[in-house]
Amino acid sequence: MKGFFVTGTDTDVGKTIISCGLVAALKEKGKDIGVFKPLLSGISRNEPSSDTSLLKQMSQTSLSHEDITPFEFKEPLAPYVAGKLESRNVKVEEVLDHWDKVKSRHEYFIVEGAGGISVPLGEGFLVSDLMKALHLPAIIVARPNLGTFNHTFLTVQYAKSQGIDIAGIIINGISDHPDTAEKSNPGLIEEYCGVPVLGIVPKLKDVAKESIQKAVEDYVDITFLLDRLRV
Repeated sequence: MKGFFVTGTDTDVGKTIISCGLVAALKEKGKDIGVFKPLLSGISRNEPSSDTSLLKQMSQTSLSHEDITPFEFKEPLAPYVAGKLESRNVKVEEVLDHWDKVKSRHEYFIVEGAGGISVPLGEGFLVSDLMKALHLPAIIVARPNLGTFNHTFLTVQYAKSQGIDIAGIIINGISDHPDTAEKSNPGLIEEYCGVPVLGIVPKLKDVAKESIQKAVEDYVDITFLLDRLRV
């Protein structure tokens, strides 16, 4: 199975927006691509505004909401914590069982994590454990502003320490009038992390399907990602 695992330097950095844009852009290039976001907290997967629904809409996959997101929790917390409140504990083997059922439905997949790379998904089970189990190169989504270098550097170093292959970093949400920190962060991140910045996506005022797709097509190196899929 080929594709990418989209993680973030933190929660609310725009992983779903970037994942949706990547799916639409790769689909536009003729790729048969599916989506998988195994754990979701704080909203029902069937809600039109949920990450699951957005991913399904952008990919136009025949996979059901339950196929895309087999585990959902009511509280907007880390899945492990939200699951404990419901007396549920998801194990990595359970996620992989669901993955085995869907991965043959498409040639490629975009898999989206929950929060950052070290978020606990179950007892003794972090996002990084799932990334290693799926063997997909990672795309790290980062904020553009002051402080993002530290978060990004630590995420990259931890990923490397876990043997996770990093395809690149996408900086999401840069302002119309970027300050010095926003302007200098991409170069600083590449210099110290040794990982390519694949794109700097502007803050979207409109999160319609067309706007998301256009932003990723215009500002992310899709050719680089296509080359990675061919490897």
